[in-house]
Amino acid sequence: MQTRKKYIFLALLASWLLLFFFGGDQLHRFTFFSERKAEAQRNWPRWTDQSLLKSFADPEELQSDGDPSVPSPRERRVAQLSIYKNSRCRMETCFDFSRCEKHGFRVFTYPRGRDQPISESYSKILTSIERSRYYTPNPEEACLFILSIDTLDRDHLSGQYIHNVDEKIRGFPLWNGGRNHLIFNLYSGTWPNYTEDLGFDIGQAILAKASFYTESFRPGFDISIPLFPKDHPQHGGERGWLYQDSVPPKKKYLLVFKGKRYLTGIGSGTRNALHHIHNGKDIISLTTCKHGKDWERHKDTRCDKDNLNYEKFDYQELLHNSTFCIVPRGRRLGSFRFLEALQAACIPVLLSDGWELPFAEAIDWGKAAVVGNERLLLQIPSAVRCIHPEHVLAFQQQTQFLWDAYFSSVDKIVHTTLEIIKDRLLQHRSRSRFLWNTLPGGLLALPDFSTYLGDFPFYHLQRGSSPSKKFTAFIRATSMAGSLSQPILRLIQAVSGSQYCAQILVLWSSEKPSPPSGKWPQTTVPLTVIQGRSKVSDRFFPYAAIQTDAVLSLDEHTSLSTSEVDFAFVVWRSFPERIVGFPAQSHFWDAKQRRWGYTSKWTNELSIILTTAAFYHRYYHSLFTEYLPARLRELVDGLAACEDLLMNILVAAVTKLPPIKVAQRKQHKEAVPQQRKGTAGGPHLSQQQDCLNQLVDWFGYMPLVSSQLRLDPVLFKDQVSILRKKYPYLDKP
Repeated sequence: MQTRKKYIFLALLASWLLLFFFGGDQLHRFTFFSERKAEAQRNWPRWTDQSLLKSFADPEELQSDGDPSVPSPRERRVAQLSIYKNSRCRMETCFDFSRCEKHGFRVFTYPRGRDQPISESYSKILTSIERSRYYTPNPEEACLFILSIDTLDRDHLSGQYIHNVDEKIRGFPLWNGGRNHLIFNLYSGTWPNYTEDLGFDIGQAILAKASFYTESFRPGFDISIPLFPKDHPQHGGERGWLYQDSVPPKKKYLLVFKGKRYLTGIGSGTRNALHHIHNGKDIISLTTCKHGKDWERHKDTRCDKDNLNYEKFDYQELLHNSTFCIVPRGRRLGSFRFLEALQAACIPVLLSDGWELPFAEAIDWGKAAVVGNERLLLQIPSAVRCIHPEHVLAFQQQTQFLWDAYFSSVDKIVHTTLEIIKDRLLQHRSRSRFLWNTLPGGLLALPDFSTYLGDFPFYHLQRGSSPSKKFTAFIRATSMAGSLSQPILRLIQAVSGSQYCAQILVLWSSEKPSPPSGKWPQTTVPLTVIQGRSKVSDRFFPYAAIQTDAVLSLDEHTSLSTSEVDFAFVVWRSFPERIVGFPAQSHFWDAKQRRWGYTSKWTNELSIILTTAAFYHRYYHSLFTEYLPARLRELVDGLAACEDLLMNILVAAVTKLPPIKVAQRKQHKEAVPQQRKGTAGGPHLSQQQDCLNQLVDWFGYMPLVSSQLRLDPVLFKDQVSILRKKYPYLDKP
């Protein structure tokens, strides 16, 4: 028994010794490193060369836990999950495509309540939708729904914050959990965190939002829009500052910023560091502490000096005279400075980590902006200096294109949003990124017409291709006699004699039936009669019978020779995006009446080619009928000769170029069509001027461009033998 106890005691002693020698050292090391780790967390390292390093922040500031108002990534994710309960929504899961099958892409806006408050900006958004070609007043036809409740400002400290939105939208019978709804928002969250909380559950609605975090953005479902001010124009908008006929010289400043810096709170870190890149020469970075009511309580040692330097420079002057503009984040990710820089052709240098850029689904921002990193601010000056001057000019030109195409008005911002959603519904007929990022832009390149670039009149030069070598003559006949007049018979013979004519289409717009086929003249090309209505706008309908790129638009009283037609078509093939024709007129600004005037007098300047004798691309028929709202077509049908103005304004708005006038015989100048006799004065001229001003009001600016160019054939009117001239009959009286 004693022997057993002795062996047990020896075994326990041996086990204790083994544990001490082999495990104790590991426990000691674990405890040692734990204490060192805790010490490392408590004490900031003391560098041996600390006296040689330039200090950008106090050690106490670096050891602090940071601004408590700035949420951590985990806190932001938790907040986002609570706000976006349907964070996995996609078009395939949260959008009812069947609503768009019968009536197409139609948009319905909820009726506005009489006592319902609405901001100026949201009123513009609703007006833009109601002005668009997609609007329908019937909810049964709608594919997409827009709330009448103002959801733009969801900062509960704002005076425009709408309370109890959840209760209100749940009472709408069309809400359906937000399905097929589009919600607009510019401001979300409030001091101090500025989270993306909208204050209500958006359900399965698409969110078109400014200052969108990429973490909460639902790709292919949500849309990021720019932050725009309340005085942003409804339509039209101001032009960009880089003009087509001017090559920008080397600007005074390379990189500029002038704005407020936040002394505390979210967004203060980026703006507080901007003074480090200021050199007072070609890089100007100015900030002021005067922000908020209690800025003096938080002011630091730099504030007085910063405030003094801030007043020495004018913001507009800096925009005009700088190549690059810093666009840092504010309290939220987006800022008004972004659109200001685009308009000024000042290449935006973005310092807003995590910002989903506006319309990034369609727009290639790599061609128009420099996307920087907030943590690498000190590398920005050297980065922009490395950009080649040719690339700088390309960037500036792209800023102007994007500004004019998508951002210069509320209409364009809203319509771009709608077009992106429509493209998602019909993937097989959606616009490519090339169409979105190349003149004239996605809004004016209709995928319903074609998705092949060669079918549009704008891309032949870039692709190295040419339009088709034949044209379709399109004659509008309005004869009240019900029989063929001599002018139209002569016109058909002259046009059919052209070597470039593929077919002749006659739009019979008379109330009386068209003559039988035996009464029409025999031609070498097919002649087809289309029964039309009395509406003037029908002449620009996209008839399926028109298969050629070129359309020669004619009236039955037009007088042309075969040589004139041939030469005009040859000219048009070099300028397929423009209107090329014969009778020209012009517009002018009447300072006394403070309105636009219209004249048919022969002057050196022209801005309008009458469609009674003009070549243009068939795509403009589709654009006229499908892009323009029905209200403008009704205006054309009610006023004399208004269709010419609308077509010329439409083409000028697309191309930003004037029409082209070609040579014509003297007798053509004297031949005034019967329906045009009143254009020199009287009630018809008054109607045309009224039409012109109403169209300018709808577009928001005057699109027409004046020109003094006329193209004549070689040796035209020269005193040489007729046999040496390619178009000899143009010289004959």
